[in-house]
Amino acid sequence: MDTSERHLRLLTETIAAVNSTLDLEEVLALVARKVAEALGTEACFVYLYDEAGDELVLRATYGTSVEAMTRRPRMRPGEGITGSAAAERAPIMIPGQAHLDPRFKGFPNLPEDQYESILAVPILAREKLAGALNVRTLAPREFTREEIDLLVAIAGQVAQTIEHAKLYSEAQQRVGELEALARISEAVSESLYLEESLEAIVRTTVDAVGATGAALVLEDGKIAWPEGRAGRHAVRLPLRWKGRQIGELVCDRDTPFTEQERALLSSIAHQAAVALEHGRAVMRGVLAQEIHHRVKNNLQTVASLLRLQARSGDGVDPRKALDDSANRILAIAAVHEVLTQRRHDDVELAELLDRLRAMLVQGLGSPKRIEAELERISLAGDQATALALVFSELLQNALEHGGETVTVRLTREDGQILLAIADDGEGFTGEPSGTGLSIVGALVRDELRGTLALHSNGGLRVEVAFPA
Repeated sequence: MDTSERHLRLLTETIAAVNSTLDLEEVLALVARKVAEALGTEACFVYLYDEAGDELVLRATYGTSVEAMTRRPRMRPGEGITGSAAAERAPIMIPGQAHLDPRFKGFPNLPEDQYESILAVPILAREKLAGALNVRTLAPREFTREEIDLLVAIAGQVAQTIEHAKLYSEAQQRVGELEALARISEAVSESLYLEESLEAIVRTTVDAVGATGAALVLEDGKIAWPEGRAGRHAVRLPLRWKGRQIGELVCDRDTPFTEQERALLSSIAHQAAVALEHGRAVMRGVLAQEIHHRVKNNLQTVASLLRLQARSGDGVDPRKALDDSANRILAIAAVHEVLTQRRHDDVELAELLDRLRAMLVQGLGSPKRIEAELERISLAGDQATALALVFSELLQNALEHGGETVTVRLTREDGQILLAIADDGEGFTGEPSGTGLSIVGALVRDELRGTLALHSNGGLRVEVAFPA
């Protein structure tokens, strides 16, 4: 077999191999290996031209692993021997000591200076620069005209394959982007919980662009959902809703983001803004429903208290009855105020009881001294309302009928919450009764599922215990 037949066979085999796949990375790896095998060289380096950055980027090698490099070598057309071949649209061959050529461009993570010879050719697709490749040998070697023509022919045929693979890769990337946006849209439309939607958006963002981390930052600076870690490069995209910025999508990666990836992240940021406002709207609806529910329940409680007061019998001072009812309504209002200020469903009892104490002392104009020992305990809103009424009734009774000093104690013991109110008055004789005590007994039994105990010994001590 003569040289021309052998070269034709090598050309045919190489083209057949690289045409066997449309995956760009596989194509480039096959080009590097097949070209090195066809020309019997120790190494082959394949560069693709990045038109946006006007750079040749090393994408595949034979003889040196790209994955082992900390950063892909890049050069502009005209830089280095391979860049010069690309700029001149013509092959360049140096048979020995190529690293001493004034055009040589070295990279710290690419040991090209160990090779003696180099043959570099441009990769042209219809006269348009698509990349460049070179072959290297450890020993000096003068490439023949036939070998140079063979490499030029291979590069020319490979150019079209690379272009098709790039188009396929871009199409696959676009499909991935559309799938990512579809997953985000699905999460936004299906989930009624804002946290779930934000979590899905951030995780999909990380997967879509191969990010090291991402986060959604709300307008108050709060990070709604962080994922992963920071990278060397970061992009921040505003979340806008009806012309107003309501947050930011922050995405990190160790490599720069392309314009196409930034466009995808902009679309994700728009979806995140929709999710944020959608979730807030849902929460506003849920909150409004919860408020209406609480108001309805508390109005029913007020109605029950008024009916109980009305059935208390003759001999009741109307003015006193109205004042007692007003205090009960104010006790319920105090719970609502605490809930509104704290913006969640739990009430800090020490804060609530202290407000009620101040309200009753001011309302009654009582000069008595109150000593309070209140442990920090949180209670759900409905139970807090019941306890507020119990506390108001018991403290008002102590201020009106007790001695000069009233002590209040709130603790948690053995899985129970204990409220004790004591005064140094005369106590009581016989069986205690009255509308206030009836209200306290019913609330402790029915709402708090607890027990009520009264002790009269040098004053009156009332103890309420219920499960924490």
